[in-house]
Amino acid sequence: MCGIVGFTGRENALPVLIKGLYSLEYRGYDSAGIAAFTKEGLRVVKTVGRIANLEAKIKEEHEDLTCTCGIGHTRWATHGGPSDRNSHPHLGGSDGKIAVVHNGIIENYKELRERLEAHGYVFQSETDTETVAHLVDYLHTGKQEDLAQTVLAAVSRLRGSYALGVVSMDNPEEIVAARRDNPLVIGLGNGENMIASDITAIIGRTKDYIILDDNEVAIVRPDSVVVMNEFGDRVEKKVQTVTWDMSAAEKGGYEHFMIKEIMEQPKAVAATVHPRVQNDSIVFEENGLTDDRLRDIENIHIIGCGSALHAGMVGKRVIESMCRIRCAAEVASEFRYENPIIGKKDLCIVISQSGETADTLAAMRLAKQAGAFTIAIVNVVSSTIAREADGVLYTWAGPEIAVATTKAYSAQLSALYLISVRIARVRGLISIGDERALSAELQRLPDCIEETLQCKKTMQRIATLYANRSSVFFLGRGLDYAAALEASLKLKEISYVHSEAYAAGELKHGTISLIEEGTLVVALATQPALFEKTVSNIREVVSRGAAVVLVTTDDFTGDESVCQHIVRLPKCLSEFSASLSIIPLQLLAYYIAVERSCDVDKPRNLAKSVTVE
Repeated sequence: MCGIVGFTGRENALPVLIKGLYSLEYRGYDSAGIAAFTKEGLRVVKTVGRIANLEAKIKEEHEDLTCTCGIGHTRWATHGGPSDRNSHPHLGGSDGKIAVVHNGIIENYKELRERLEAHGYVFQSETDTETVAHLVDYLHTGKQEDLAQTVLAAVSRLRGSYALGVVSMDNPEEIVAARRDNPLVIGLGNGENMIASDITAIIGRTKDYIILDDNEVAIVRPDSVVVMNEFGDRVEKKVQTVTWDMSAAEKGGYEHFMIKEIMEQPKAVAATVHPRVQNDSIVFEENGLTDDRLRDIENIHIIGCGSALHAGMVGKRVIESMCRIRCAAEVASEFRYENPIIGKKDLCIVISQSGETADTLAAMRLAKQAGAFTIAIVNVVSSTIAREADGVLYTWAGPEIAVATTKAYSAQLSALYLISVRIARVRGLISIGDERALSAELQRLPDCIEETLQCKKTMQRIATLYANRSSVFFLGRGLDYAAALEASLKLKEISYVHSEAYAAGELKHGTISLIEEGTLVVALATQPALFEKTVSNIREVVSRGAAVVLVTTDDFTGDESVCQHIVRLPKCLSEFSASLSIIPLQLLAYYIAVERSCDVDKPRNLAKSVTVE
């Protein structure tokens, strides 16, 4: 949530800041602003709405604005509603010598605000961030000439999470950055350096970067970057290099990032699966998932939020079926507060696209503290969850820009399949021949997804027929229920159509009262043993006037006449069917959103990376 970008160098920083902010749009925001050093002093321009509004305001009201150092921000309202005065950057002190941008939540801001007001500070906004700006000014003015030391002193007084970019008129070439439980990277250029909350904001200028760790502070100048720990000691940081180019974060001729990323799913799954299959066997040793550890597992906890949780629910069913280990898929925000029962021989699988999801990170830390072995399934290299987990299994889906995840979800599923097959093998539940056959099925999965994507035009046509529906219901049993939850979420996220997913057997327990003439019901039936039961549920909703779209397999044996539309999936092992059944339903959600003229890539009120509770 929210986005930070900062630049210090030799050329005009303003275009770099604006471009950087645009690259962070996918994170979600409702206002934007910049603070820039000019000959007249520190100038702040900010406005509610899109970055385009900020750009227009700069052109209309500040056309002479140029600078070689500045910071920018996209804000998602937390403390105080969307407004110009609540937008970042915030100025500190009556003379406005300090400017601050901030991602995160300052939990003790009220206490600090009261103390600062007692010292004569006047607050202009409702935000927790302005407290930081005034605190830095209070500690800096007449007390500490070095801005970095001031920031160190300030953050020691903060409770909560933060990524900070701070500038001061005392040194108009310098940006001081700090972080705790919120991502922040520093891009390393030639005669210029940047700070950003995401690599996408720096890749247009450089591919080299360092990652700040918790409680570190960085001094960023055009020709140098110095990082200190919380005690003020200098820290040497590993320089990393981005392995993908800017084209991976561009639309490439597609109308939206979401449809581009839907079409990239075969590649994402192949990149996740193929490196882990060697000589027809699944290999995890480098991830810390040794055969001995997998053999000794007593319980498995799968933790995630949103789509990551839904992937985990699929994984739970596959693991329990294939490995006969008790497995629970749990909401991260609930797990961390329910005093979970965790054993020292338990495995905790933590799933997060960004690797920065706040609740998931906290839940993982709790599991580690209790003695469980933690394995992270993440898409972002060197993210916080990846660095703190005992082992990491990267999904290699490439940058995912659309807020609603598609290819990262599919890659997460394939990672869970890999884990399932390997556990089953080392525990003697399947033979070497079985592992080879299952590995071959996993390697074939990208081709099956590619074939499934051929239903694109069919789903577009169905979307035009039902885009005006006010409610949609998704039904499924077993694995299909887990997949239905993700399908329902996709539709809600981007089209704003109310939708719910139900275990089909629950219909008679209340849900069926919501079915009326013209209600759209999407039924999933990919598990042969449950075909008859699912058809019975379909008949129940059809008899009450529902229109049914059935997503099923080529070998479906039920009565097809009760369905208005049937979408058939390629032949696939039933345990892996969720990877195929989700594809037409992602497309359905996408095309319904397009029909309803929604902002597909940036749905309202949502953010790509949720870094606050």
